[in-house]
Amino acid sequence: MGDFLEKIDFSRILRYALFMLLALMMQNMVLSHIRPLDVCPLILPAVAAAVGMFEGATFGPVFSLIMGYFADMSFVENRVFFLLLLPVLSLLSAFVSQFFINRRFFAFIGLSLLSLLITAVLQILKTMAGDTWSTQLLLVGIFQTLWSLPFSALAFFLPASWSKE
Repeated sequence: MGDFLEKIDFSRILRYALFMLLALMMQNMVLSHIRPLDVCPLILPAVAAAVGMFEGATFGPVFSLIMGYFADMSFVENRVFFLLLLPVLSLLSAFVSQFFINRRFFAFIGLSLLSLLITAVLQILKTMAGDTWSTQLLLVGIFQTLWSLPFSALAFFLPASWSKE
């Protein structure tokens, strides 16, 4: 048991717990009130992509699973949406950054854009399952993705500074 506790990096866990708290507070307290055309920006998919990009395929999805649990508690219309989506986005980000792209800012912006597009498409499909199709859904999804991208860039800097590479 002592060897196991020696291998755990408690400072890293604390840093990422604070990062998760900051991301969730930013999403719920700040960004939820910035709603041009009644569209709320999302940074949680970009946070999951950033942690997956810098922490790999093990710690990234675990972090994103915990963050998805708390995100679903704060978004009342979702039951398990972020709980399932964020670890998958983190794992995808870890895989792509391991084999295909470098861990730089512009590569992160591309991963963030992909994560936001996947989130928007799944939100559209979830809404279509309960309602009928409307072209307004597509416009809202595109606008939400584009409106979220500048805020998502902020998710890059803390995990990048904590990375060991």
